[in-house]
Order: sequence, then structure tokens, then C-alpha cells
Amino acid sequence: MSLDTLILAVSDGVAYASLVFLVAVGLTFIFGVLGVLNIAHGSFYALGAYMAVSIGLGLVKMGFSPWLTFPALFVAAILVGAVLGGLMEKLLLQRIYDKEHVLQILVTFAVFMMLENIQRLIWGVQPYFMSEPLQLLGNVSLVGINYTAYQTLFLPLLALAVLLGLRFFLRHTNAGAQIMAVTEDREAARAIGIDAQRVYFLTFIVGATLAALGGAVAAPTTSLIPGMGAEMIVLSFAVAATAGLGQIEGAAVAALMIGLGRSLAVYIAPEFEVLVPYILMVLVLIVRPSGLFGATAVRKI
Repeated sequence: MSLDTLILAVSDGVAYASLVFLVAVGLTFIFGVLGVLNIAHGSFYALGAYMAVSIGLGLVKMGFSPWLTFPALFVAAILVGAVLGGLMEKLLLQRIYDKEHVLQILVTFAVFMMLENIQRLIWGVQPYFMSEPLQLLGNVSLVGINYTAYQTLFLPLLALAVLLGLRFFLRHTNAGAQIMAVTEDREAARAIGIDAQRVYFLTFIVGATLAALGGAVAAPTTSLIPGMGAEMIVLSFAVAATAGLGQIEGAAVAALMIGLGRSLAVYIAPEFEVLVPYILMVLVLIVRPSGLFGATAVRKI
């Protein structure tokens, strides 16, 4: 592999890892606090992408500056995460928190299927694409190779900002301290006056918004088609399992491993592109069944 090809592969891998991290960290954050494996997380990703394109293209068609497509990405993520995520938590998840994990998975899978069909009813099956953010930032030169600034700079910096922001929120804010307390011991947290139900609601909205943000910022880099949510939720589970469920920093490392592995496979052995993330996951789980950063659970008898 030439140096030019290696640079392209690394750039592609970091950009892809940034997108996957945004979705996977929301998934693992929800599981770490609520203990729920949310299959519908993939639908938040897809709906965030479609909502961002709808708002962004709508603004451009109305004659507004194309630069407004950038805030449109974040507005779309907040709308999907806060409204749809809030409704799902209030109307559905509150009823199944104490149920078996199998039932939780089945219920969230049913929500995923319904949202997938709602997505098709609203936007149809034709591909959507919004290139304005990609074009506005232009290109950067990496050792003489031109690459889009959106993927080289914007996406990795956004992922890093989310990681650092989430760490700061959990460790240095009152709301974050309450989330950590509920995560450690829900009953003890309730005993000292923490509203666990409010914490669950806030946590789910944050996780859903991160998934929608991943879809929104992915919109300028790919065509939006039905089924994109299913592909991303499977990949997010691979990242979360590789890192260890509930591990936020670990999700960043696992996403980078999988992103770079997949990108290198594209240039070296394209036939293994789809398999690489899951091969890496299996290899890690064979050596460490709890994931790279997960702690082995002690079974109480």
C-alpha cells in the first residue's frame, strides 16, 4: 500500500469512526444507565438524517443562506431526540424497565419496525442527499492529497467535542452526578431524594439525540435510503460490545478500531469490508468476553 493510499484510508476511517461513535455512545450511555438495549436507536439515526435534509433543503429552497444547513443538522437532532425520544421513554419504556431484557429487546424492536415504516410513508423510498455542508467547507490538503474538510476536520472534532462534553457533564455537573448515582445504585439514590424517573428521562433523551446527531451529520456524506437505520444499529452494537456495554470512553476506542479496520479493508481486501467490524468484535470477545474496557460481572447466587 502506497503512502497516499494509506493517508486516504486513515482519513476515511477516522471520519467513519466519528459517525459510528456518535451513535454507539448514545446506545451505550442508555444501556449503562437504564439497562435497556434499545433496538430503536437505529431509527433515531435514520430519522435524524432525514429530518436534517428536510430542514436544510427547505431553508435553501426558501432562499436562505446555505450556511444555515449547519445549524439545521443540530436542530434536527434535538427535535428527533427530544420529541420522539421523550415520547418513547414516557409512553413505553417506563412500563418495561423492570421487565426481562428479552421483552425490552422485543418491544424496542417493534418500535424500530414501526418507525422504519413511518419513515417510508413520510419520505418514500427515493434517495435524499444534501451536499451543501460538504461543499461549503471545501477541501484540505493532506500531504498533497485533497480531502473534504467536512470529513477530515468537522466530523472528528465534533466526535471529540461530544466525548469531552459527555465526560464533563457526568463528572462535573449536578445532573451528571445524579445520573452516576442512579447508575451505581438506583434504590440508594432514591433514598437520598434523587428522582430516578427524571434521570431516566434525561438519559434517554441525551442518548436518542446523540443517535439523531450521528444521522444528521452523516447526511451530507451519503445518500439517505431506507434501511440505513438497521445497518447502523448493528454496527453500533458491534462497537458497544467490543468496548464493553456502558463504556463511554471505550466506545470511542472501539469505534476508531472498527472505522480504521473497515477503511483499510476497502483498499486492501474489499470483499472483507462488511465483515471486518464483526471479525474484530469476535476476536476481542474471545479474549475478553466483557469487552475491551468492560468489567466482569459477578453473579450472585
